[in-house]
Amino acid sequence: MRLYFLIFLLLCSRVGVGQTLAELEKQLDSLLDKQQKSEVVVGVGYGNNPAYGTKVTTQELPIVLKTYIAPSLGYYHKSGFYAGISAYYLFKSIHKPWFEWDFTAGYDYTKHKDFLTGISYTRYAFADSSDVPTTPIKNEMFAYFYYRKWWLQPGISLDYGWGTDISEGVCRRETLRGNDFNIIAALRHPFVFSGLAARSDVLMFTPALNLTMGTANYYSNLKALQYMTHSPKVVQIKKHPGGELNFKDHTGFEPRVLDLTMNVSYFIGHINLTPSLTLFKSLTGDDQGVMGYFTTRIAYSF
Repeated sequence: MRLYFLIFLLLCSRVGVGQTLAELEKQLDSLLDKQQKSEVVVGVGYGNNPAYGTKVTTQELPIVLKTYIAPSLGYYHKSGFYAGISAYYLFKSIHKPWFEWDFTAGYDYTKHKDFLTGISYTRYAFADSSDVPTTPIKNEMFAYFYYRKWWLQPGISLDYGWGTDISEGVCRRETLRGNDFNIIAALRHPFVFSGLAARSDVLMFTPALNLTMGTANYYSNLKALQYMTHSPKVVQIKKHPGGELNFKDHTGFEPRVLDLTMNVSYFIGHINLTPSLTLFKSLTGDDQGVMGYFTTRIAYSF
């Protein structure tokens, strides 16, 4: 059966929806009355990514989940600005194992005790020949806001991705332009514990209930699509002189996923460990039941 959608995409190199490592650290600094400072953060993530499972290129390409590791390097300024780069190495790859590089820059505002907010831009670069499904989504803008004056903190995130993918053949050039837009509504509450194994260690649990609404036309690494739902609908095809075809596709804006996520962040000295467990249910009519995934990341700051 030809695959038109894939659920169960693991993004281990990212913290929870609307949360960055800088945000978590600034939250803890504020809670513990520690002085904020600029830092360089080196990390590595581990998880699975959709990939082709055969060398033969056909319309029935089997897609499987292959394990990858994701080393990362970031700089977080005490003002709230940050920039970073991540690379992804795919195990058991058929083509180039280093299949993706992410370049991110953004700003987190965490100095107000009543709310958190931030915005970021990410540029995705993929290897010319890789195991992962092609996607036109090469750019992402992500913004979030959490009101934290109440015990139960409401939040909202906006996620927009866009880009172009060009493939060329004999007397043929295909241009795929596309975009995806999602809104994530959330409710969460952080629980913070200190001095568990050492004087300086801190443990934070953040359970969150999230509703993702939007489109999911493409395989992509958008922050809103932790659990990939891929359902293309071609609505416009334009033919140009010289054999060039331009494709545009689009799905309707709709409730897509409801999830319950437990984000854990443990700080001891310069080391930060951030495992996360998510249970989710697709709302798009796919009878998949409740599914789940576990991710983790470890980082060192100096």
